Amino acid sequence: MTPYEQALIDLTLADERVVVMTAENRAAIRSLPDKIGSRFIDVGICEQTLIGVAAGLARRGRRPVVHALAAFLTMRAFEFIRTDIGIGRLPVTLVGAVSGLLSDGNGPTHQAIEDVSLMRGIPNMQVYCPADQAELVACLPAFIESRSPAYMRYCALPPAAPHTEPFAPGKAETLGTGSDVAILTYGFLLREALVAQSRLAEQGIAARVVNLRTLKPIDDTAILDAVHTCRLTVTLEDHFLTGGLYSIVAELLLSRGAMGRVLPFALRERWFTPGRLAGVLAAEGFTGPQIATRIQEALA
Repeated sequence: MTPYEQALIDLTLADERVVVMTAENRAAIRSLPDKIGSRFIDVGICEQTLIGVAAGLARRGRRPVVHALAAFLTMRAFEFIRTDIGIGRLPVTLVGAVSGLLSDGNGPTHQAIEDVSLMRGIPNMQVYCPADQAELVACLPAFIESRSPAYMRYCALPPAAPHTEPFAPGKAETLGTGSDVAILTYGFLLREALVAQSRLAEQGIAARVVNLRTLKPIDDTAILDAVHTCRLTVTLEDHFLTGGLYSIVAELLLSRGAMGRVLPFALRERWFTPGRLAGVLAAEGFTGPQIATRIQEALA
């Protein structure tokens, strides 16, 4: 049993309102049916029905925690999420598996690289992006207890480094105090950002890494501080350039009348070539050493 499964079981048994649901995507919750009985619901491969049932349960006071592949959850069922959950502002929590580059060997149909844009575009929808298994478990209570609808990119990889700050929605974790460059990131790419930070330090370049954790609510203070105090700000995300972190930073700077030099790492108007994760990272220029090299070039 994984730590995520155990944490979800504990929360479910402690709160009779919690119901765990899936659309025949049990990889992350395989141990739950035997532990929580009738409060585990699998509707089969029909994501729209999944959202409709979850909305109905939420209307009756339940707290559904919905699991499906991120691509199908946020796109196939988008209208249902927007209309049934979003307009009603129902407390349904959505967990999207294999988002972004984590779709690994699957093709473009399974690549959720616009999910952040879609979900943050729904009024009152929160967006959680844990970096690893430890953060996934740490954010789970706040995720489920949110009174608003919420979407989370599921990531259960081992931590790349110990977390220095407790999880709180809208509060970033800052690793390092460098003022040459700030690397803003979220999700599993935190590990590549930390590798880049180490490589840059070897070249005398002081970098800070800002793990944003939630993209909605966003930590405005951490972003503005990075832009105002660093020579260069980097946005690093496994998402389309449009609608993700780069867009969030641009919107924030414009709304505050601020200016800064921003270098984005994102996918531009194309899907990434399918492959194993390590190969995809290298092919797309998302490895720590590749990130460090581009930052050095930009600073030069």
